[in-house]
Amino acid sequence: MDTRLLELLVCPVTKGALEYDKEHQELLSRSARLAYPVRDGIPVLLEEEARTLGDEELGL
Repeated sequence: MDTRLLELLVCPVTKGALEYDKEHQELLSRSARLAYPVRDGIPVLLEEEARTLGDEELGL
């Protein structure tokens, strides 16, 4: 994932910052507790495509 692109992208739900999880190919929104998939290098920033993050994944 291009770091310049990551700096521009925000969570569509909270408008907060996203973190890239290279291992799982996901963009994480800690504030929304959602993980958005990255498919073929393209972020899919649709709430209905995201999975919910559990407390253990958020380090809580």
